[in-house]
Amino acid sequence: MGAVVSADREDVEVLAAVADGDRRALRVLYDRHAPWLAVRLARRCADHGLVDETIQDTFVAVWKGAGRYQGDGDVGAWIWGIAIRRLIDALRRLPRREVLVAQVDDRRSAEEEILLGVEFGDLGGVLRRLSPELRAVVQATVLDGLTSREAGRLLGIPSGTVKTRMMRARAQMREELAT
Repeated sequence: MGAVVSADREDVEVLAAVADGDRRALRVLYDRHAPWLAVRLARRCADHGLVDETIQDTFVAVWKGAGRYQGDGDVGAWIWGIAIRRLIDALRRLPRREVLVAQVDDRRSAEEEILLGVEFGDLGGVLRRLSPELRAVVQATVLDGLTSREAGRLLGIPSGTVKTRMMRARAQMREELAT
């Protein structure tokens, strides 16, 4: 293992240490990012157990995939992308009966109901028909909750391009949903 990673190191340096197998570096990233991940995920899912499981899965993925980080964008945005995909995957794994009961349950957030409905409703088909560039922007800004700036960093494009693609995606989606 490399040198001791202190809490004052930049995320990129800490992630590089994680890629080299430094467990203490993973702990530093966890301490920095798990609290805000928990808050953001809890806004999308009322099941605290599922949120905790998602955070755990996220940091396992960070541990295994740290070497694949390309250096494009903020490390926090990269971690958020992993976390939201893990949450969506966890929600999809729920048995259909549980999903139906959950949609009636008042404890579920509106965002959670939308995430569950995206795969099964008209919106899911419309999203699948968007070009990959437009779909990535919609996923980053709407489903993942990133700002235009964060989405731009995550996707490696300027924030103005994110806004333009989002405008085009909204227009296409509005047209398709109206028919």
